[in-house]
Amino acid sequence: MGRRYDPDRRQRIIDAAIRVVGRHGIARLSHRTVAAEADVPLGSTTYHFASLDELLVAALRQANESFATAVRDSGVLADPCRDPAGELARLMGEWLGRERSGVELEYELYLAALRRPALRPVAAEWADGVTEVLARRSDPVTARALVALMDGICLQVLLTDTAYDEEYAREMLGRILSAGRVSARPAPAARTGDGPPGHAPGT
Repeated sequence: MGRRYDPDRRQRIIDAAIRVVGRHGIARLSHRTVAAEADVPLGSTTYHFASLDELLVAALRQANESFATAVRDSGVLADPCRDPAGELARLMGEWLGRERSGVELEYELYLAALRRPALRPVAAEWADGVTEVLARRSDPVTARALVALMDGICLQVLLTDTAYDEEYAREMLGRILSAGRVSARPAPAARTGDGPPGHAPGT
């Protein structure tokens, strides 16, 4: 009998890997546990993903997409007349308001890059992608600071099991944006003959 055509098998394996990590953590992830979860032959997992790192890269890339897509698709962030700090705070609240296990899973995959160098470029994709979008409303340096703050707030909420404070997030994000706007202003040109404060020109 010929091999059954199964064009979605690779995706089902990725989805199964995400479920295994969500239930048991990365320590329990193996080709065997994923094959059993996906209901596919063991050889299928090694055919599509030669190593567990390759499988984790695919899982992390998929998990990263939810928040990054929301940022990219936000009409508010694209509107120069709207409040980007308020919109980012709202998007964070929506993301953190999802099923807790799903949010924790995304961070577990994200933080796995600390121990698995192969995952680091993929983890950086999330920050780079969101930074690119936010830089259109600010500048690259300010955008990186916004991403760092959002990452820190989300991680603190998850680690301390505290409620997300959307107003606090909006205020802090607004401060970074305001500081970025101030630093981006060109310095006033010095007038010819001006001396230090308190001194008459030419003295």
